Amino acid sequence: MNALPPRADVVIIGSGHNGLVSAVLLARAGLDVVVLEVADVIGGATRTEHPFGRVPGLGQSTGSYLLGLMPPELLATLDVDIPVLRRDPHYFLPTPGGPGSPYLLFGTDREATRAQMERFFSPRDIAADEALQVEIAALRADLAPAWLQEPGSVEEIADRHIRPQLQSTFVDLVRGSVADYLQRFGFKSELLMSMYAVTDGLSGLNAGPDDPGTGHNFLVHNMCRLPGADGTWMIAAGGMGTVSRTFADAARAAGAQIFTGTPVSAVTVTQGAATGVALADGRTVEARVVLGACDPYQLMSLVPEGALPEELTSRMAAVKRPGTTLKLNLALSGLPRFSCLPADAPSPFGSTIHLLPGSAGLAGMAESDSPMAALRGMWADVQAGRLPAEPTIEWYLHTTVDPSLQDEAGHHSSALFVQSVPYELDGTTWDEALPGYVTRLLEIVDRYAPGTSDLVADLMPLTPPGIERHFGITGGHIHHVDNTVAFDRRMPYATGLDGLYAGSAGAHPAGSVIGAAGHNAARRILRDLGLGR
Repeated sequence: MNALPPRADVVIIGSGHNGLVSAVLLARAGLDVVVLEVADVIGGATRTEHPFGRVPGLGQSTGSYLLGLMPPELLATLDVDIPVLRRDPHYFLPTPGGPGSPYLLFGTDREATRAQMERFFSPRDIAADEALQVEIAALRADLAPAWLQEPGSVEEIADRHIRPQLQSTFVDLVRGSVADYLQRFGFKSELLMSMYAVTDGLSGLNAGPDDPGTGHNFLVHNMCRLPGADGTWMIAAGGMGTVSRTFADAARAAGAQIFTGTPVSAVTVTQGAATGVALADGRTVEARVVLGACDPYQLMSLVPEGALPEELTSRMAAVKRPGTTLKLNLALSGLPRFSCLPADAPSPFGSTIHLLPGSAGLAGMAESDSPMAALRGMWADVQAGRLPAEPTIEWYLHTTVDPSLQDEAGHHSSALFVQSVPYELDGTTWDEALPGYVTRLLEIVDRYAPGTSDLVADLMPLTPPGIERHFGITGGHIHHVDNTVAFDRRMPYATGLDGLYAGSAGAHPAGSVIGAAGHNAARRILRDLGLGR
């Protein structure tokens, strides 16, 4: 590895996917770029790891786990190819009953999906679902160019990009709640509404289904435009580390230098401008530009007090939220069997498997709450610091689609993505509560696929504080800034301190593995340096 240079044109703090995108574009523009990463591996939360001590050969996307929202135009600009695998079916909604119990498998066979919905749900639900998909597809197409541009207000983006007949719908969706948006379509089944509300509206949020801004998160999670995706999320072949490795290789090929295990302790400021960084070991790197690809709160903590505009620090403090996501990474010795699926059903593995409160009611079993009431009760528990007894779970098992992650013994990597849970627990600690809650989660899984808990060869739980420690994200918030916060209120690319820029998931357009923030921040830097438009 090259020695750390004493000066560079650009220092990038953090090697998450956004920082690596910036590094590619800035280095190709002829700038000397140095990327400094505190961890011993690149990628931030976009990694493939081998975290299982008992199954050391099994690969796992321990943090982010699907690729969907990255704009194809960005990949074309970077001239890179990320191998992706289509999930078909992509959604599986099981019920905990035996053979003949209802289920729903969404895939490319639209007629099969319609037949299931007609059998287990109603014609009204079919019409509502089709109307929803048509409207979201139109909004997705209209909004797409705005993601690779500097943000305007929600209203400005509506005027500039959204077709007139959907402009008010767009503004109401971004500002409003996912519950209100879904209610417009007239679903008869609350379970279907709950499925969409959870997987798209509440994913990664510190919010409940009725909270303003959850509609924005819903729209963000429906911006899948990668070739062959057809509005769905894809699996990155080799795990999510493939994304980071691809960008890092392109950055190095362009001349950027990437240093891991190199924590930054401060951004140096001289005469009202950022002039470089100080490292934890006492070394310094002078720079014309400092770009924070870490989360905004980490970046602000590195800047001397009073150097950033008060308006920015006050606004970012007002939108700061802790994370509410629990991810239980699992190594399985075999494939589960879902009791509701007939023997001739398509394989559900590879899909997002929705384990939702209220699904037992669809199977004719007694339920204490309706699905949407259960969601609201779950959020009330979280707000009170309680672990929900009936959480919403998205279950993933990707090694049937991408067997490259398996070890020689054929173990499967899997994960339970649980939301919502409290960052801090009332009356106890995560260390005390976690073992019992893991047992509870596996009990829920066993309702749908009996015996799954016996297949668990090893596990790696990541609570919100665990996500904070493992990936270095403030508050363990997987989106850095809550996606209830729309385009115009997120961290700006130009911070207001000369020479200091921000380009992480906390900036426009949203949190997730998108890469647009890295692209846009780099373009802003080049323009400010007189090197681009």
